[in-house]
Amino acid sequence: MTSEDCLFCRIVAGEIPAEVVHSTERTVAFRDLNPQAPTHVLVVPREHQPNAAALAAADPEAAAELIRTAAAVAVAEGHDDDYRLVFNTGERAGQTVFHAHLHVLGGRDFTWPPG
Repeated sequence: MTSEDCLFCRIVAGEIPAEVVHSTERTVAFRDLNPQAPTHVLVVPREHQPNAAALAAADPEAAAELIRTAAAVAVAEGHDDDYRLVFNTGERAGQTVFHAHLHVLGGRDFTWPPG
């Protein structure tokens, strides 16, 4: 399932260029255009789902694959032990593209709470 007007669906389809750093049968990982850390990679499922909860309900294995891909990206970027994974779900939580995606952040210290 894809959405014609979805930015991330268009990146997955190769219609919009992105710096892809990792891909699997179910996921694509690419650098964020507005990085919030030295390493900031977005991991998206190839299938369009509007957010993480919808993805988990529709395809739990794809949701798990996002996390496996994110871990592989973190290791490849040199962040074996220290990185942050973030899902934003909904506009008030900071989600701006309504295609499920996981942020992989690393390369600097992070504070808590994050927002």
